[in-house]
Amino acid sequence: MKWLSSMFTYVSLFMLFGFFFYAESVMGASSKMMFQVARYIALAWIFFITYKRKKLSLWIFSSMILAVEVGIDFPAFALETERFGKIFLRLVKSLVSPLIFATLVVGIAGHSNIKQLGRIGLKSIVYFELVTTVALFVGLLAINVSKAGVGVHVEASAANKDKSAELLEQTHAPKDHFVEIFPENIAKSIHDNQVLQVVIFSVIFAIGIGMVSNLTHKQRMLNFCESLSEVMFKFTDIVMYIAPLAVFGALASTVAKSGTDILLNLMKLVGTLYVSLVVFVVGVLLPIAFFAKVPIRRFIKAAIEPVTLAFATASSEAALPKAMENMEKLGVSKKIVAFVIPTGYSFNLDGTTLYLSLATVFVAQMSGVDLSIGQQISICLVLMLTSKGVAGVRGASFVILAGTVASMGLDPEKASVILAVDALMDMARTSVNVLGNCLASVIIAKSEKEFTLSPKEIELV
Repeated sequence: MKWLSSMFTYVSLFMLFGFFFYAESVMGASSKMMFQVARYIALAWIFFITYKRKKLSLWIFSSMILAVEVGIDFPAFALETERFGKIFLRLVKSLVSPLIFATLVVGIAGHSNIKQLGRIGLKSIVYFELVTTVALFVGLLAINVSKAGVGVHVEASAANKDKSAELLEQTHAPKDHFVEIFPENIAKSIHDNQVLQVVIFSVIFAIGIGMVSNLTHKQRMLNFCESLSEVMFKFTDIVMYIAPLAVFGALASTVAKSGTDILLNLMKLVGTLYVSLVVFVVGVLLPIAFFAKVPIRRFIKAAIEPVTLAFATASSEAALPKAMENMEKLGVSKKIVAFVIPTGYSFNLDGTTLYLSLATVFVAQMSGVDLSIGQQISICLVLMLTSKGVAGVRGASFVILAGTVASMGLDPEKASVILAVDALMDMARTSVNVLGNCLASVIIAKSEKEFTLSPKEIELV
Protein backbone atom coordinates (compact mmCIF):
# COMPACT_ATOMS: atom_id res chain seq x y z
CA MET A 1 0.00 0.00 0.00
CA LYS A 2 3.00 2.27 -0.52
CA TRP A 3 1.23 4.12 -3.35
CA LEU A 4 -1.76 4.85 -1.08
CA SER A 5 0.54 6.22 1.61
CA SER A 6 2.20 8.45 -0.99
CA MET A 7 -1.10 9.81 -2.24
CA PHE A 8 -2.36 10.39 1.30
CA THR A 9 0.80 12.35 2.06
CA TYR A 10 0.40 14.46 -1.04
CA VAL A 11 -3.29 15.14 -0.57
CA SER A 12 -2.61 16.17 3.04
CA LEU A 13 0.15 18.56 1.97
CA PHE A 14 -2.04 19.94 -0.82
CA MET A 15 -4.86 20.62 1.65
CA LEU A 16 -2.37 22.28 4.01
CA PHE A 17 -1.12 24.40 1.12
CA GLY A 18 -4.71 25.38 0.28
CA PHE A 19 -5.43 26.25 3.92
CA PHE A 20 -2.42 28.59 4.04
CA PHE A 21 -3.56 30.28 0.83
CA TYR A 22 -7.13 30.71 2.10
CA ALA A 23 -5.92 31.99 5.48
CA GLU A 24 -3.69 34.54 3.77
CA SER A 25 -6.63 35.85 1.71
CA VAL A 26 -8.87 36.46 4.74
CA MET A 27 -6.29 37.60 7.29
CA GLY A 28 -5.07 41.13 7.82
CA ALA A 29 -1.91 42.51 6.25
CA SER A 30 0.15 41.72 9.38
CA SER A 31 -0.65 37.99 9.13
CA LYS A 32 -0.34 37.63 5.37
CA MET A 33 3.44 37.38 5.37
CA MET A 34 3.37 34.59 7.96
CA PHE A 35 0.96 32.46 5.93
CA GLN A 36 2.83 33.16 2.70
CA VAL A 37 6.09 31.95 4.26
CA ALA A 38 4.26 28.88 5.63
CA ARG A 39 2.95 28.18 2.14
CA TYR A 40 6.45 28.36 0.67
CA ILE A 41 7.72 25.97 3.35
CA ALA A 42 4.93 23.50 2.52
CA LEU A 43 5.80 23.81 -1.16
CA ALA A 44 9.48 23.15 -0.45
CA TRP A 45 8.56 20.07 1.60
CA ILE A 46 6.41 18.75 -1.26
CA PHE A 47 9.32 19.06 -3.68
CA PHE A 48 11.71 17.45 -1.20
CA ILE A 49 9.45 14.37 -0.99
CA THR A 50 9.10 14.35 -4.77
CA TYR A 51 12.89 14.43 -5.22
CA LYS A 52 13.33 11.56 -2.79
CA ARG A 53 10.60 9.40 -4.43
CA LYS A 54 11.73 10.12 -8.02
CA LYS A 55 8.38 9.25 -9.62
CA LEU A 56 7.09 11.07 -12.71
CA SER A 57 3.49 11.20 -11.46
CA LEU A 58 4.65 12.95 -8.28
CA TRP A 59 6.71 15.44 -10.28
CA ILE A 60 3.56 16.23 -12.28
CA PHE A 61 1.52 16.62 -9.08
CA SER A 62 4.15 18.91 -7.52
CA SER A 63 4.33 20.97 -10.71
CA MET A 64 0.58 21.53 -10.50
CA ILE A 65 0.87 22.95 -6.98
CA LEU A 66 3.83 25.14 -7.93
CA ALA A 67 1.89 26.36 -10.98
CA VAL A 68 -1.01 27.56 -8.79
CA GLU A 69 1.44 29.45 -6.57
CA VAL A 70 3.30 31.08 -9.47
CA GLY A 71 0.08 31.88 -11.34
CA ILE A 72 -1.25 33.78 -8.33
CA ASP A 73 1.94 35.48 -7.11
CA PHE A 74 3.74 36.08 -10.41
CA PRO A 75 1.07 36.32 -13.15
CA ALA A 76 3.29 38.12 -15.69
CA PHE A 77 5.92 35.39 -15.51
CA ALA A 78 3.24 32.68 -15.48
CA LEU A 79 1.81 33.89 -18.80
CA GLU A 80 5.23 33.43 -20.40
CA THR A 81 5.40 29.78 -19.28
CA GLU A 82 2.42 28.84 -21.45
CA ARG A 83 4.82 28.01 -24.27
CA PHE A 84 6.12 24.97 -22.35
CA GLY A 85 2.67 23.41 -22.46
CA LYS A 86 2.33 24.23 -26.17
CA ILE A 87 5.69 22.61 -26.97
CA PHE A 88 4.68 19.47 -25.07
CA LEU A 89 1.32 19.22 -26.85
CA ARG A 90 3.01 19.66 -30.23
CA LEU A 91 5.35 16.77 -29.48
CA VAL A 92 2.48 14.60 -28.24
CA LYS A 93 0.44 15.32 -31.37
CA SER A 94 3.42 14.32 -33.50
CA LEU A 95 3.57 10.85 -31.93
CA VAL A 96 -0.14 9.98 -31.48
CA SER A 97 -0.93 8.99 -35.09
CA PRO A 98 2.19 6.85 -35.74
CA LEU A 99 1.71 5.15 -32.37
CA ILE A 100 -1.96 4.31 -33.03
CA PHE A 101 -1.20 3.14 -36.57
CA ALA A 102 1.68 0.86 -35.56
CA THR A 103 0.03 -0.72 -32.52
CA LEU A 104 -3.29 -1.31 -34.29
CA VAL A 105 -1.69 -2.88 -37.37
CA VAL A 106 0.49 -5.21 -35.30
CA GLY A 107 -2.38 -6.10 -32.96
CA ILE A 108 -4.91 -6.86 -35.70
CA ALA A 109 -2.81 -8.19 -38.58
CA GLY A 110 -0.42 -10.11 -36.37
CA HIS A 111 -2.67 -11.57 -33.68
CA SER A 112 -6.34 -11.16 -34.61
CA ASN A 113 -9.00 -11.97 -37.18
CA ILE A 114 -11.88 -10.11 -38.79
CA LYS A 115 -14.53 -11.84 -36.69
CA GLN A 116 -12.82 -10.96 -33.41
CA LEU A 117 -12.28 -7.38 -34.58
CA GLY A 118 -16.00 -6.99 -35.28
CA ARG A 119 -16.83 -8.44 -31.88
CA ILE A 120 -14.42 -6.05 -30.13
CA GLY A 121 -15.90 -3.10 -32.02
CA LEU A 122 -19.48 -4.05 -31.16
CA LYS A 123 -18.68 -4.58 -27.47
CA SER A 124 -16.84 -1.26 -27.34
CA ILE A 125 -19.68 0.76 -28.90
CA VAL A 126 -22.31 -0.84 -26.65
CA TYR A 127 -20.19 -0.25 -23.54
CA PHE A 128 -19.45 3.35 -24.54
CA GLU A 129 -23.12 4.15 -25.16
CA LEU A 130 -24.31 2.64 -21.88
CA VAL A 131 -21.71 4.34 -19.69
CA THR A 132 -21.98 7.77 -21.34
CA THR A 133 -25.77 7.63 -21.06
CA VAL A 134 -25.45 7.03 -17.32
CA ALA A 135 -23.03 9.98 -17.19
CA LEU A 136 -25.62 12.22 -18.86
CA PHE A 137 -28.24 11.40 -16.23
CA VAL A 138 -25.75 11.81 -13.36
CA GLY A 139 -25.07 15.35 -14.61
CA LEU A 140 -28.80 16.00 -14.93
CA LEU A 141 -29.43 14.83 -11.37
CA ALA A 142 -26.53 16.87 -9.97
CA ILE A 143 -27.63 20.21 -11.46
CA ASN A 144 -31.24 19.65 -10.35
CA VAL A 145 -30.07 19.02 -6.80
CA SER A 146 -27.60 21.94 -6.59
CA LYS A 147 -29.64 24.41 -8.73
CA ALA A 148 -26.34 26.18 -9.39
CA GLY A 149 -27.81 28.41 -12.11
CA VAL A 150 -30.75 29.75 -10.08
CA GLY A 151 -30.19 33.39 -9.17
CA VAL A 152 -26.87 33.69 -11.02
CA HIS A 153 -26.55 36.99 -12.87
CA VAL A 154 -23.11 37.23 -14.43
CA GLU A 155 -22.32 39.17 -17.59
CA ALA A 156 -19.91 37.55 -20.00
CA SER A 157 -16.70 39.50 -20.58
CA ALA A 158 -15.99 40.97 -24.01
CA ALA A 159 -13.25 38.39 -24.57
CA ASN A 160 -15.59 35.52 -23.78
CA LYS A 161 -18.28 36.96 -26.03
CA ASP A 162 -15.80 37.17 -28.90
CA LYS A 163 -14.63 33.62 -28.25
CA SER A 164 -18.18 32.29 -28.09
CA ALA A 165 -19.12 34.10 -31.31
CA GLU A 166 -16.13 32.49 -33.05
CA LEU A 167 -17.08 29.03 -31.80
CA LEU A 168 -20.77 29.54 -32.57
CA GLU A 169 -19.91 29.92 -36.25
CA GLN A 170 -19.27 26.17 -36.25
CA THR A 171 -22.91 25.46 -35.38
CA HIS A 172 -24.01 27.10 -38.65
CA ALA A 173 -22.05 24.55 -40.69
CA PRO A 174 -23.38 21.18 -39.51
CA LYS A 175 -21.42 18.10 -40.52
CA ASP A 176 -22.39 14.50 -41.01
CA HIS A 177 -20.34 13.00 -38.19
CA PHE A 178 -20.84 9.46 -39.50
CA VAL A 179 -19.21 10.42 -42.79
CA GLU A 180 -16.51 12.44 -41.03
CA ILE A 181 -15.06 9.40 -39.24
CA PHE A 182 -13.83 8.01 -42.57
CA PRO A 183 -10.56 9.48 -43.90
CA GLU A 184 -10.27 10.98 -47.38
CA ASN A 185 -6.55 11.67 -47.07
CA ILE A 186 -4.54 10.00 -44.32
CA ALA A 187 -1.91 12.75 -44.34
CA LYS A 188 -4.68 15.32 -43.81
CA SER A 189 -6.16 13.19 -41.01
CA ILE A 190 -2.79 13.11 -39.24
CA HIS A 191 -2.31 16.85 -39.79
CA ASP A 192 -5.77 17.66 -38.38
CA ASN A 193 -5.28 15.16 -35.54
CA GLN A 194 -8.45 13.27 -36.47
CA VAL A 195 -7.79 10.27 -34.24
CA LEU A 196 -10.84 8.28 -35.26
CA GLN A 197 -9.98 8.64 -38.96
CA VAL A 198 -6.49 7.33 -38.22
CA VAL A 199 -8.06 4.37 -36.37
CA ILE A 200 -10.34 3.55 -39.34
CA PHE A 201 -7.42 3.76 -41.78
CA SER A 202 -5.23 1.58 -39.54
CA VAL A 203 -7.94 -1.09 -39.16
CA ILE A 204 -8.49 -1.31 -42.94
CA PHE A 205 -4.74 -1.31 -43.53
CA ALA A 206 -4.30 -4.16 -41.02
CA ILE A 207 -7.10 -6.16 -42.68
CA GLY A 208 -5.37 -5.59 -46.02
CA ILE A 209 -2.10 -6.99 -44.63
CA GLY A 210 -3.98 -10.03 -43.33
CA MET A 211 -5.31 -10.68 -46.84
CA VAL A 212 -1.86 -10.62 -48.46
CA SER A 213 -0.96 -14.17 -49.55
CA ASN A 214 2.77 -13.55 -49.98
CA LEU A 215 4.15 -14.29 -46.49
CA THR A 216 7.41 -12.44 -47.20
CA HIS A 217 5.64 -9.16 -47.96
CA LYS A 218 3.24 -9.65 -45.07
CA GLN A 219 5.99 -10.35 -42.53
CA ARG A 220 8.13 -7.49 -43.80
CA MET A 221 5.31 -4.99 -43.21
CA LEU A 222 4.49 -6.48 -39.79
CA ASN A 223 8.15 -6.27 -38.75
CA PHE A 224 8.24 -2.62 -39.82
CA CYS A 225 5.08 -1.76 -37.84
CA GLU A 226 6.29 -3.68 -34.78
CA SER A 227 9.60 -1.80 -34.85
CA LEU A 228 7.74 1.48 -35.33
CA SER A 229 5.52 0.65 -32.35
CA GLU A 230 8.51 -0.01 -30.07
CA VAL A 231 10.28 3.16 -31.21
CA MET A 232 7.15 5.30 -30.68
CA PHE A 233 6.78 4.02 -27.11
CA LYS A 234 10.39 5.06 -26.46
CA PHE A 235 9.58 8.39 -28.12
CA THR A 236 6.71 8.70 -25.62
CA ASP A 237 9.07 8.05 -22.71
CA ILE A 238 11.40 10.82 -23.91
CA VAL A 239 8.55 13.32 -24.32
CA MET A 240 7.22 12.47 -20.83
CA TYR A 241 10.44 13.76 -19.28
CA ILE A 242 9.28 17.32 -20.02
CA ALA A 243 5.70 16.62 -18.84
CA PRO A 244 6.20 18.27 -15.39
CA LEU A 245 7.50 21.44 -17.06
CA ALA A 246 4.60 21.39 -19.51
CA VAL A 247 2.09 20.88 -16.71
CA PHE A 248 3.60 23.79 -14.81
CA GLY A 249 3.42 26.12 -17.82
CA ALA A 250 -0.12 25.16 -18.87
CA LEU A 251 -1.63 25.45 -15.39
CA ALA A 252 0.31 28.54 -14.26
CA SER A 253 -0.78 30.50 -17.34
CA THR A 254 -4.40 29.35 -16.86
CA VAL A 255 -4.43 30.57 -13.25
CA ALA A 256 -2.82 33.87 -14.28
CA LYS A 257 -5.41 34.44 -17.03
CA SER A 258 -8.53 33.41 -15.14
CA GLY A 259 -7.93 35.12 -11.81
CA THR A 260 -10.27 34.41 -8.91
CA ASP A 261 -12.98 37.10 -9.03
CA ILE A 262 -15.33 35.40 -11.49
CA LEU A 263 -15.02 32.12 -9.59
CA LEU A 264 -17.03 33.50 -6.68
CA ASN A 265 -20.11 33.80 -8.91
CA LEU A 266 -19.66 30.54 -10.78
CA MET A 267 -18.02 28.40 -8.08
CA LYS A 268 -21.30 26.60 -7.42
CA LEU A 269 -21.31 25.38 -11.03
CA VAL A 270 -17.66 24.28 -10.81
CA GLY A 271 -18.33 22.59 -7.46
CA THR A 272 -21.40 20.81 -8.85
CA LEU A 273 -19.36 19.45 -11.75
CA TYR A 274 -16.50 18.23 -9.56
CA VAL A 275 -18.81 16.57 -7.04
CA SER A 276 -20.89 14.91 -9.78
CA LEU A 277 -17.73 13.60 -11.48
CA VAL A 278 -16.55 12.12 -8.17
CA VAL A 279 -19.99 10.53 -7.70
CA PHE A 280 -19.81 9.13 -11.23
CA VAL A 281 -16.35 7.63 -10.69
CA VAL A 282 -17.21 6.16 -7.27
CA GLY A 283 -20.82 5.22 -8.02
CA VAL A 284 -20.52 4.01 -11.62
CA LEU A 285 -16.94 3.28 -12.75
CA LEU A 286 -15.83 1.69 -9.47
CA PRO A 287 -18.77 -0.79 -9.32
CA ILE A 288 -18.15 -1.68 -12.98
CA ALA A 289 -14.51 -2.38 -12.12
CA PHE A 290 -15.50 -4.52 -9.12
CA PHE A 291 -18.11 -6.43 -11.14
CA ALA A 292 -15.59 -7.15 -13.91
CA LYS A 293 -12.99 -8.19 -11.29
CA VAL A 294 -10.50 -5.55 -12.39
CA PRO A 295 -7.41 -5.47 -10.11
CA ILE A 296 -8.30 -2.07 -8.61
CA ARG A 297 -5.02 -1.27 -6.88
CA ARG A 298 -2.84 -2.02 -9.88
CA PHE A 299 -5.29 -0.36 -12.26
CA ILE A 300 -5.11 2.87 -10.23
CA LYS A 301 -1.32 2.73 -10.30
CA ALA A 302 -1.40 2.35 -14.09
CA ALA A 303 -4.05 5.03 -14.67
CA ILE A 304 -2.96 7.71 -12.23
CA GLU A 305 -0.17 9.10 -14.40
CA PRO A 306 -2.21 9.67 -17.60
CA VAL A 307 -5.17 10.92 -15.52
CA THR A 308 -2.98 13.44 -13.66
CA LEU A 309 -1.46 14.54 -16.95
CA ALA A 310 -4.92 15.01 -18.47
CA PHE A 311 -6.09 17.02 -15.45
CA ALA A 312 -3.13 19.39 -15.51
CA THR A 313 -3.07 19.99 -19.28
CA ALA A 314 -6.85 19.67 -19.87
CA SER A 315 -5.93 17.64 -22.96
CA SER A 316 -6.86 14.04 -23.73
CA GLU A 317 -4.19 14.07 -26.43
CA ALA A 318 -1.47 14.69 -23.86
CA ALA A 319 -2.50 11.60 -21.89
CA LEU A 320 -3.31 9.27 -24.79
CA PRO A 321 0.19 7.84 -25.47
CA LYS A 322 0.90 7.24 -21.78
CA ALA A 323 -2.55 5.71 -21.23
CA MET A 324 -1.93 3.24 -24.05
CA GLU A 325 1.54 2.38 -22.78
CA ASN A 326 0.47 1.88 -19.16
CA MET A 327 -2.60 -0.21 -20.01
CA GLU A 328 -0.39 -2.48 -22.11
CA LYS A 329 2.04 -2.74 -19.18
CA LEU A 330 -0.89 -3.61 -16.93
CA GLY A 331 -1.73 -6.61 -19.10
CA VAL A 332 -4.23 -5.46 -21.75
CA SER A 333 -3.35 -6.91 -25.15
CA LYS A 334 -1.85 -4.59 -27.75
CA LYS A 335 -4.78 -4.84 -30.17
CA ILE A 336 -7.37 -4.02 -27.47
CA VAL A 337 -5.38 -1.02 -26.25
CA ALA A 338 -4.79 0.25 -29.76
CA PHE A 339 -8.45 -0.04 -30.74
CA VAL A 340 -10.46 0.78 -27.60
CA ILE A 341 -8.60 3.79 -26.18
CA PRO A 342 -8.36 5.84 -29.43
CA THR A 343 -11.96 4.95 -30.34
CA GLY A 344 -13.08 5.92 -26.83
CA TYR A 345 -11.33 9.25 -27.41
CA SER A 346 -14.29 10.10 -29.68
CA PHE A 347 -17.12 7.93 -28.33
CA ASN A 348 -16.48 7.38 -24.62
CA LEU A 349 -16.29 10.92 -23.26
CA ASP A 350 -17.80 10.24 -19.83
CA GLY A 351 -16.71 13.51 -18.25
CA THR A 352 -17.69 15.61 -21.25
CA THR A 353 -21.18 14.12 -21.62
CA LEU A 354 -21.84 14.59 -17.90
CA TYR A 355 -20.71 18.22 -18.21
CA LEU A 356 -22.94 18.84 -21.23
CA SER A 357 -26.18 17.78 -19.53
CA LEU A 358 -25.21 19.71 -16.40
CA ALA A 359 -24.19 22.88 -18.27
CA THR A 360 -27.29 22.87 -20.50
CA VAL A 361 -29.66 22.90 -17.54
CA PHE A 362 -27.41 25.47 -15.80
CA VAL A 363 -27.90 27.90 -18.72
CA ALA A 364 -31.67 27.33 -18.59
CA GLN A 365 -31.70 27.99 -14.83
CA MET A 366 -29.60 31.12 -15.30
CA SER A 367 -32.08 32.29 -17.96
CA GLY A 368 -35.01 31.76 -15.59
CA VAL A 369 -36.45 28.85 -17.59
CA ASP A 370 -37.89 25.98 -15.57
CA LEU A 371 -37.45 22.80 -17.60
CA SER A 372 -39.81 19.90 -17.03
CA ILE A 373 -38.51 16.36 -16.47
CA GLY A 374 -39.67 15.42 -19.98
CA GLN A 375 -37.76 18.33 -21.51
CA GLN A 376 -34.61 17.43 -19.60
CA ILE A 377 -34.83 13.80 -20.71
CA SER A 378 -35.27 14.92 -24.32
CA ILE A 379 -32.12 17.04 -23.92
CA CYS A 380 -30.23 13.92 -22.81
CA LEU A 381 -31.54 11.98 -25.82
CA VAL A 382 -30.24 14.71 -28.13
CA LEU A 383 -26.87 14.81 -26.36
CA MET A 384 -26.55 11.01 -26.62
CA LEU A 385 -26.16 11.53 -30.37
CA THR A 386 -24.57 14.97 -30.71
CA SER A 387 -21.79 14.34 -28.17
CA LYS A 388 -20.32 11.44 -30.19
CA GLY A 389 -17.51 11.64 -32.69
CA VAL A 390 -16.66 15.34 -32.40
CA ALA A 391 -13.47 15.25 -30.32
CA GLY A 392 -11.46 16.63 -33.24
CA VAL A 393 -13.50 19.86 -33.39
CA ARG A 394 -11.94 22.82 -31.64
CA GLY A 395 -14.14 23.95 -28.78
CA ALA A 396 -16.39 20.94 -29.42
CA SER A 397 -17.95 20.94 -25.94
CA PHE A 398 -19.03 24.57 -26.20
CA VAL A 399 -20.28 24.10 -29.78
CA ILE A 400 -22.50 21.18 -28.70
CA LEU A 401 -23.66 23.09 -25.62
CA ALA A 402 -24.55 26.18 -27.65
CA GLY A 403 -26.38 24.10 -30.25
CA THR A 404 -28.39 22.29 -27.57
CA VAL A 405 -29.25 25.56 -25.81
CA ALA A 406 -30.38 27.06 -29.12
CA SER A 407 -32.65 24.05 -29.78
CA MET A 408 -34.37 24.86 -26.46
CA GLY A 409 -35.23 28.35 -27.72
CA LEU A 410 -32.65 30.08 -25.50
CA ASP A 411 -29.96 32.55 -26.51
CA PRO A 412 -26.78 30.47 -27.11
CA GLU A 413 -24.65 33.49 -26.15
CA LYS A 414 -25.88 32.99 -22.58
CA ALA A 415 -23.58 29.98 -22.50
CA SER A 416 -20.55 32.24 -23.03
CA VAL A 417 -20.61 33.01 -19.29
CA ILE A 418 -19.41 29.45 -18.69
CA LEU A 419 -16.25 30.14 -20.71
CA ALA A 420 -14.96 32.14 -17.73
CA VAL A 421 -14.52 28.92 -15.74
CA ASP A 422 -14.34 26.46 -18.62
CA ALA A 423 -10.62 25.83 -18.09
CA LEU A 424 -11.26 24.65 -14.52
CA MET A 425 -14.10 22.39 -15.63
CA ASP A 426 -12.18 21.12 -18.64
CA MET A 427 -9.41 19.75 -16.41
CA ALA A 428 -11.87 17.65 -14.42
CA ARG A 429 -13.95 16.33 -17.31
CA THR A 430 -10.86 15.49 -19.39
CA SER A 431 -9.30 13.47 -16.57
CA VAL A 432 -12.54 11.46 -16.18
CA ASN A 433 -12.60 10.90 -19.96
CA VAL A 434 -9.12 9.37 -19.77
CA LEU A 435 -9.94 7.30 -16.69
CA GLY A 436 -13.09 5.96 -18.35
CA ASN A 437 -11.19 4.95 -21.49
CA CYS A 438 -8.46 3.20 -19.50
CA LEU A 439 -11.13 1.21 -17.64
CA ALA A 440 -12.96 0.44 -20.89
CA SER A 441 -9.82 -1.12 -22.37
CA VAL A 442 -9.50 -3.45 -19.35
CA ILE A 443 -13.23 -4.36 -19.43
CA ILE A 444 -13.20 -5.22 -23.15
CA ALA A 445 -9.90 -7.11 -22.80
CA LYS A 446 -11.27 -9.23 -19.94
CA SER A 447 -14.41 -10.01 -21.92
CA GLU A 448 -12.21 -11.21 -24.79
CA LYS A 449 -9.83 -13.09 -22.46
CA GLU A 450 -7.09 -10.77 -23.73
CA PHE A 451 -6.08 -9.52 -20.27
CA THR A 452 -3.04 -11.10 -18.64
CA LEU A 453 -2.02 -9.31 -15.45
CA SER A 454 1.62 -8.39 -15.68
CA PRO A 455 3.68 -10.22 -13.02
CA LYS A 456 5.70 -7.06 -12.45
CA GLU A 457 4.31 -4.16 -10.42
CA ILE A 458 4.02 -0.91 -12.36
CA GLU A 459 6.24 1.61 -10.63
CA LEU A 460 4.33 4.86 -10.92
CA VAL A 461 3.69 6.16 -7.42
